[in-house]
Amino acid sequence: MTNVIRSVEHVVHLLPQTKQLRALHASIRDRHAQREDFVFNASRIIRLLVEAGLELLPFEPHDVQTPVGRTYHGLRVSSQICGVSIARAGESMEVELRAVAPGVRIGKILIQRDTTTKLPHLFYAKLPDDIADRHVLLLDPMLATGGTALAAIEVLLGRGVPQEHVVFINLLSAPEGIAAVHERFPLVRMVTSSIEERLNENAYMLPGIGDFGDRYFGTDVLV
Repeated sequence: MTNVIRSVEHVVHLLPQTKQLRALHASIRDRHAQREDFVFNASRIIRLLVEAGLELLPFEPHDVQTPVGRTYHGLRVSSQICGVSIARAGESMEVELRAVAPGVRIGKILIQRDTTTKLPHLFYAKLPDDIADRHVLLLDPMLATGGTALAAIEVLLGRGVPQEHVVFINLLSAPEGIAAVHERFPLVRMVTSSIEERLNENAYMLPGIGDFGDRYFGTDVLV
């Protein structure tokens, strides 16, 4: 899968692998982590991811006057944005998006995988009416096989959103999922904090984190 990742480096934006980020990952990947620690440290990583996603949006010049009467030649986002979370795990990322973009509109998509066919099925989608005119931050902590991601992006494109206006933000990404998304939608950009080794026979990422949604929302089975 290394060659696959190299071929999509222009659309996959990996957070700098700093010591602090690796420490945060060690905390949330620990199977014995307390839920409050998991949520706190996962939220710190998500904030970094959202900031990186916003960096990929188009900007335009924006000059302001400083308190000492000088002009600062700055920038501002030149297009409207919205977030779209893939329920349920994607909802964990909404708080951090709202923290850095107050008032941002957030849509939701619910896709569930058939237990027999393993194919994703769309159950619910509620999106801003003008989403076709916005850049979209698509939120889902996990990109494994890519099936759910492909279905969600199809929904966005069906509402008129151009591929190049979608930034897909993940906490963890498997090479298989990255390859699947890029093959179908080569203009969609992806932001992640970790590219995992591979998927196991049950489509769990290795070294992985387990079921992110269960661990974040406290619905995992305690052992």
